[in-house]
Amino acid sequence: MTATDVGHPRTGTSGGGAMATCVFAVLRTGGRQAPALTPGHAGGGAVGLLPLPGGDLQAVVQDVPAADFTQEALRRRLGDPLELERCARAHHAVITAAAAGGAVVPLPLATLFTASGRASAALADRRDRILDVLDRVEGRAEWAVKVHVAQHAPAPPAADGKDPAAAPGRPGAGAAYLARVRGRERDRQARHEALLRVAGRVHEAAAAHAVAAVRRTPHGTAITGKDRPQVLNAAFLVDDSRATDLVAAVRALGGAHAGLDVHVEVSGPWVPYSFTSLGEEP
Repeated sequence: MTATDVGHPRTGTSGGGAMATCVFAVLRTGGRQAPALTPGHAGGGAVGLLPLPGGDLQAVVQDVPAADFTQEALRRRLGDPLELERCARAHHAVITAAAAGGAVVPLPLATLFTASGRASAALADRRDRILDVLDRVEGRAEWAVKVHVAQHAPAPPAADGKDPAAAPGRPGAGAAYLARVRGRERDRQARHEALLRVAGRVHEAAAAHAVAAVRRTPHGTAITGKDRPQVLNAAFLVDDSRATDLVAAVRALGGAHAGLDVHVEVSGPWVPYSFTSLGEEP
């Protein structure tokens, strides 16, 4: 359902150009109003609710200019970091507003159809899965847990940049050098194993208060900064009634661990993006 659906876009009211239907999320019916104060994508119409076949589900949708959401236009726009951020923020704002009234199934950015009827039919085909996901996340939210370790600067080299013990001709210089290399490798391996143990303890503490968890590849230092490598990047689906317990348990593990300066970040509640896939469960 991501990208423009096949067919002929209808003519709309935005400057007389053809319009497409952008779908942000699916939620249950039950008297809920369209998300307020969320303009959606620039140049589009008002965000509204589209009833789906069966009567128990509705989609959060917006008419948008079709020319701005063709495959080529999307590649160009989403390849621009600033434009990508604007689109992502607009998408997230609509979903967050919709989630304020209850469980939602958020759809990927730029989920587009050439007509509301096509959107309705495509979502109706996934009705059972959508209902299962809504049941799963009802009364629950996503919490993010990240662990960083402060990277202290190494000891400075000798003033002339040389290691006296490695001076040519010094007795045992070669053996001493190899011993130091092996020692540094042992230290590196020991530190790596210690980092894995810390990440495992934090993950285990959070998971004890969650109904599901997703562990992702930690961000690289290009994002986190070279002085604070990330060793855990995880998301947890948590009952609203247990959220404070998770936060307390995770934060209690910050601080010193076997000589490591551990920084724990926990944030939420978020819309449970990580647990609402309409494909296989994470």
